[in-house]
Amino acid sequence: MSEQQQALVIEDDFDAAVIFSQALVMNGFQTEIIRSGDKALERLKDFRPALVLLDLHLPQVAGTDILAYIRSQERLRRMRVIVVTADPRMAELCQAEADLVLLKPVSFTQVRELVSRFRPAQQA
Repeated sequence: MSEQQQALVIEDDFDAAVIFSQALVMNGFQTEIIRSGDKALERLKDFRPALVLLDLHLPQVAGTDILAYIRSQERLRRMRVIVVTADPRMAELCQAEADLVLLKPVSFTQVRELVSRFRPAQQA
């Protein structure tokens, strides 16, 4: 069996984080949930997941700052980032930097189907 690709779910809402994580798992990813922006930045300094599902409104450090950090780092720049937010204005501002932007509320089925676009090659 092939090794699963890693994904980070950076989301402070517990229920949303679980839903997003399960959708990723169903698409062949192994997931890790991080619930604050500062912890996410700390983790990204020594870890390069294949995909990040990123909420924009996080405690400590905003998701927009995390997205800017990811795109500024050569080793992370090509990493897939799915932004999830309830703020339509912020969603629009992130369109150019994110691979996909989802506007909350989103259902488990929607997330699962959209994440399938980023499924690891061996699972496609």
